[in-house]
Amino acid sequence: MEEPVRDRVARVLERIDRAAARSGRSPAAVRLVAVSKTRPPERVAEAYEAGLRVFGENYVQEAEDKVGAFPDAEWHLIGKLQGNKVRKAVSLFRWIQAVDSTNLLAAVSRRCVEAGKTLPVLVEVNLAGEGSKAGISPEELPALLSAAVGLPGVRIKGLMAIPPMTEDPEESRPYFSRLREILERFSGPGTGGERMTELSMGMSHDFEVAIEEGATMVRVGTAIFGSRARREG
Repeated sequence: MEEPVRDRVARVLERIDRAAARSGRSPAAVRLVAVSKTRPPERVAEAYEAGLRVFGENYVQEAEDKVGAFPDAEWHLIGKLQGNKVRKAVSLFRWIQAVDSTNLLAAVSRRCVEAGKTLPVLVEVNLAGEGSKAGISPEELPALLSAAVGLPGVRIKGLMAIPPMTEDPEESRPYFSRLREILERFSGPGTGGERMTELSMGMSHDFEVAIEEGATMVRVGTAIFGSRARREG
């Protein structure tokens, strides 16, 4: 029999508490983003009933019905955003986590202005230079932050990253540490990143290490909902 989502949520929250305690941080400083991609609305409802209010989706079209079913939840777009989906994404999501170019940031800005809203945005950084993954290189980040200065409708609040996949969570630690160092470097006055305070890093297999390294958001899917039958990632 499959373990209830409520029990899985309780265990994830306990792990967050312990990881935060080990690093001398408050668990309240860590936002749990329940990754609900490919999950039907009834599974989202189980997580919602267990007390979760922050959800992450990879695909704009797939998210539409879920956002409509749970309008008071905080919905994050955590997957690659295509240019032709920006308008819809701006209408659906309260956070956009995976901006990876100045052109995309400018497009989000334009659509936010049209919609009369301002959205918090995270910049995705490709720490390992993996060609299969989205994200800008650390060397490209200063130019994006400079371009963001004065753009209406968007506020760059921090960085996100997905380290190379590995079975050992400790192998992710250097990447998490580096992302924290990059944020600290570019969050000072005059860098364009003055408002950056958020680090979105860590997934089901390594979120505890990410918290120890300063994560303020962890994106957890499998540990909450169980293994996926498709689009496993």
